[in-house]
Amino acid sequence: MSHPQVPLYFERFSPERQIERSREFLTRWKTRRTVRAFSSDPVPFEVIENAIRAAACSPSGANQQPWHFVVVKDPEVKHRIRVAAEAEEKLNYEARFPDEWLQALAPFGTDWQKDFLDTAPCLIVVFRIDYGLEVIDGEEQKRKHYYVQESVGIACGALLAALHWGGLATLTHTPSPMGFLTDILERPRNERPFLLIPVGYPAFGAQVPAIQKKRLSEVLTVR
Repeated sequence: MSHPQVPLYFERFSPERQIERSREFLTRWKTRRTVRAFSSDPVPFEVIENAIRAAACSPSGANQQPWHFVVVKDPEVKHRIRVAAEAEEKLNYEARFPDEWLQALAPFGTDWQKDFLDTAPCLIVVFRIDYGLEVIDGEEQKRKHYYVQESVGIACGALLAALHWGGLATLTHTPSPMGFLTDILERPRNERPFLLIPVGYPAFGAQVPAIQKKRLSEVLTVR
């Protein structure tokens, strides 16, 4: 059965306004940095909700929307996540990571200690839904999901942009393995942790590495 068709809402701007809007977004987006020093100050929760609403509008394979967002504000739960994450990261830095990866990380000064998981007022844990689960005639059945990784990756990009646009700092954290998040947050077996995002305001005097992004000529080809 096909979906009913509805009129497309699309606002077409003049070329001048298009360029102006694109410059506005670029100027704002260029200021986004990965932050590891957070203030514990609370943030307006509606900003978090609206950012997740925006992310949940992202395109996905067959419109299956294979994502779920868990917002963690409870200090005890955040601390449990920190303890579990640090246990994995300590093993990573001391035994699992190859020398090449450690050398790549060295200029950033990171280590296995993740105090930001306690300090940031919110943690957003993004789960990918690998397959659907539904009960039909009393029996649980799986529904295949398509392009899950790609779909959830797009949603995460939208989430980061929306949070930054709303005036919040973020960190994309991927402790590996991340199965402890499924257990701590009591998610169903068809979901897998995809990304852990501490969210809040930067701590007073927070600093970030002086890095450079690639030039446009390095990332763009016009044919």
